[in-house]
Amino acid sequence: MIDITLAHWVYVVGIVAILATMLARKNIIVPAVFFTMLTALAFTGSLPDALAAIFNASLVAAKELFNIFLIIALVTAMLGALQSLGSDKLMVTPFRPVMRNAHLSFWTIAVATYLISLFFWPTPAVPLIGAVLVPVAIRAGLRPLAAGFAIAVAGQGMALSSDYVIRVAPGLSATAANANADVIANRALVLSLITGGIALVMGYLLEIRKMRPASQELLTEWELTDSEAIAKNTEVVDAPTTGHGVALRETELGGGRPEGVGSVGVLDAPVEPDEEVAGVPGVKRRTSVFFAVFVPVAYAALIAYLVYSLSQGGSEDSLKGGDAAALVGGIAAMTIFFATFAEGRSTFLERSAEHVTDGLVFAFKAMGVVLPIAGFFFIGNGDFSGTILGVAPAADGSVTGPNLLFDVVLNLQQHIPENGFVTAFGILLIGLIAGLDGSGFSGLPLTGAFAGSLGPVVGVSPETLAAVGQMGNIWSGGGTLVAWSSLIAVAGFARVNVLELARMCFLPVMAGLVVSTIAAVVLFG
Repeated sequence: MIDITLAHWVYVVGIVAILATMLARKNIIVPAVFFTMLTALAFTGSLPDALAAIFNASLVAAKELFNIFLIIALVTAMLGALQSLGSDKLMVTPFRPVMRNAHLSFWTIAVATYLISLFFWPTPAVPLIGAVLVPVAIRAGLRPLAAGFAIAVAGQGMALSSDYVIRVAPGLSATAANANADVIANRALVLSLITGGIALVMGYLLEIRKMRPASQELLTEWELTDSEAIAKNTEVVDAPTTGHGVALRETELGGGRPEGVGSVGVLDAPVEPDEEVAGVPGVKRRTSVFFAVFVPVAYAALIAYLVYSLSQGGSEDSLKGGDAAALVGGIAAMTIFFATFAEGRSTFLERSAEHVTDGLVFAFKAMGVVLPIAGFFFIGNGDFSGTILGVAPAADGSVTGPNLLFDVVLNLQQHIPENGFVTAFGILLIGLIAGLDGSGFSGLPLTGAFAGSLGPVVGVSPETLAAVGQMGNIWSGGGTLVAWSSLIAVAGFARVNVLELARMCFLPVMAGLVVSTIAAVVLFG
């Protein structure tokens, strides 16, 4: 058994303090930074090293999360370029017949996100849905927070937790449990549908009273949302007229866009083919229409290419995750340049730089708050803790630090009674705790190993317990319950506070996990 040191206890107290602060709807940066320092102090015994750990933790988190920040920045910059042409309004027009109201919008976003994420993981799905469907849903009366909830539950939760097509997660679980990967994948698919179905239905029922009639003004206000308001200068209001219901409200609507852009509905009045687009001086209708068609077609071609690569190369060699997200970002970058060139050749270089800068500023102002928080949880992961705590590198140059979080989880094993239901919930809890580092798949070898060792003892198949542990780990760290995970991207595209989104997900997701764990033991044994 691994010895639990003072550093382990300080780290556990820090986790409890951060979760309690979050549930109390308070900002958790201060406790995260404070316990980062205390944990480092307990481990190293050096105050200078403890102070340095505060900086190192945020730096490591920035390195690990920068890909998410960059995709948010590029797609946000692309939307800014499209707004300058009036193409953003035209682009969402075809979806309006399907997404006529907030009810249809909620379920359309959930289904679309699930299908894309099932084949390519949520990383490329989020910007696609965020750029195309979220604006339509906002105009239809759905709150941005509810749109983010539907994306997170369907993509980061339901699709990723089964990973039924690409099958990286079932493979990791099966290897550690010495079990059949196909059986784990099949059972994980059922459990993910149960968990996601319950969470989506609960979220929808809680949201019904906050849905508004469709209005162009809702989209205009959402587009003008200042990232400062998202990040910190916010207040909770009850009036549903804000465009967010009980959500985040700007203290002041900032400028930064030409007068009239976004404030006049492009489709509110008929425009002749050669006339300028309403509210966008100097832009021809045909230019706006071209880019309104080009962007969805470009991303549809990307999806077709991903399907082709999957069919030709199989799940092992196909593009997925970060590779697919890189293509999304590349298309966004080229669209920025083409759109600004169409807007004005003489201002092409300056306007392109402005849009990219605005995107980066938005991403870091709105989401940068999570870096010190993520840094604290990275201390619990041996892959990152060595760099944060200043552990000397080994002879081969690698830096390995303490596995504080996993050490604590491993010591929980001896306290799990030999009962099928208790064991299943124990492994679910271990998966949830292991997912607190926000990485999604990192705890699967741990839950798989527990499933393989405990399953025969309690009379529950290792495949079932491995699937349960997979649910806990991915629904926690994959991007529904942990705000310092890929949930950042969802919140960024929905333009909502990531901590508020995590709170909204908590009760529905936990209810779904409880029911699916019971179902796992009853149905599969």
